[in-house]
Amino acid sequence: MVTEDSGGTAGGKRDAVTPISQLGYEACRDELIEVVRTLEQGGLDLDASLKLWERGEELARRCEEHLAGARKRVEDALAAGPGDDA
Repeated sequence: MVTEDSGGTAGGKRDAVTPISQLGYEACRDELIEVVRTLEQGGLDLDASLKLWERGEELARRCEEHLAGARKRVEDALAAGPGDDA
């Protein structure tokens, strides 16, 4: 997650970014929504836009991994059937 510099500097985004592998589904989804909003607003230079787009792609991929894992857990639980303690 990109954090804002609270030091009052103009345009103060820092490069403090949480590794995507450490984010849960909801955090990935929320940051992805923010990335899309920022890109849709425009106003970024090309390099910043590309970096943000790349981060968004990674976030989307991680969201899909989380969802695939959840889907597998549900399928496994259903396959185990009632009475099986998984």
